[in-house]
Amino acid sequence: MPEKSVGWASKVLAVTAKDITTEFRTRYAVNAVVMFALVTLTAVSFALGLLQPSSEILAALFWVILFFAAMSGLAYSFIREEQSGTGLILRLSASGSVVLFGKMFFNFLLLLALTVLIVPLFMIFLKASPQDWPLFIAGVVLGDIGLAGATAIIAAIVSRATIRGALFTVLSFPVLLPLLVASIEISKVGFTGGNFSEIAAPMQLLVAYDVVMIVLSWLLFDFVWRR
Repeated sequence: MPEKSVGWASKVLAVTAKDITTEFRTRYAVNAVVMFALVTLTAVSFALGLLQPSSEILAALFWVILFFAAMSGLAYSFIREEQSGTGLILRLSASGSVVLFGKMFFNFLLLLALTVLIVPLFMIFLKASPQDWPLFIAGVVLGDIGLAGATAIIAAIVSRATIRGALFTVLSFPVLLPLLVASIEISKVGFTGGNFSEIAAPMQLLVAYDVVMIVLSWLLFDFVWRR
């Protein structure tokens, strides 16, 4: 690997490590996503009662819980920089791409941790488990990548606004709608069991969405971050 690439990657990991260290100190984002996930899962399980929902409803509920739990904490890595006054230092000490991918990777790790928490609890509370685990996991991981990539640029925009929390969810939902639709379709087949041909179209959409959103975030981030 070229020396420049190694140096760039190490800087990205340094930004991620800084966010992880800060998060372990404050635990704001972790507490927010965990509490929201637990409360939502409990509410959904009580609402369904003894009913056994279909695979379509299970897939939709899973992604609704994951989406809104993620919305409660994904923007905080950028908001924290503005609240603590470290945003200017970060702008002077690192390039835009380093900051973007460092925080994107942090959000992806946060989403993976949230997913690892939600999946077993979802199985326990709703008494349902995927029949095709590889397909289900592939859809969830690709969805998490898309969530981390698409929300990075939105979080950077929202961090400079006065009303942050509600604005982040409002701006994120229409942008993430194609991702949610494709992810729900994949998870539905994962819950019922099936073959790859059934989810070829949503899988292609999800991969294309991830690539497009990450590239767009990279192209626009400097303008948003340094304005």
